Amino acid sequence: MSHPEQPGSVPPYPAQQYPAQPYPAQPYPGQPVYPGQPVYPGQPVYPYAYAPEPGTNVLAIVSLVSAFFVSLVAIITGHIALSQIKRTGEKGRGLALAGLIIGYAGIAIGAAFIILWLTLVFAIMSHGIAVSGTSA
Repeated sequence: MSHPEQPGSVPPYPAQQYPAQPYPAQPYPGQPVYPGQPVYPGQPVYPYAYAPEPGTNVLAIVSLVSAFFVSLVAIITGHIALSQIKRTGEKGRGLALAGLIIGYAGIAIGAAFIILWLTLVFAIMSHGIAVSGTSA
């Protein structure tokens, strides 16, 4: 329903027009304006952003994963990863240590297996020579 204008009624107010500002609004006192950075009224200006959180060292991950397949690679990458983590502050120290521990354990188990295998082979060979020498 529309109401016809009655005599003596006041027309609605027109939208208020603000003059365009020749310069952008200034930030809070004491804060610089950087080129190319738009500044809007009422918006605080922060000159510096937070530094990104350091990620996990890739060699630490490689060390842990390779510990289950190639122990020597795990040991080498684990030591390099610990050095990088100490220098850069990245995450992953626990992964690198786990890779080193499992890698060294794998080397020790492999060495023990080889020693046991060689002992058995030499025992069988020495027993076989003694037996074959007495048969007539």
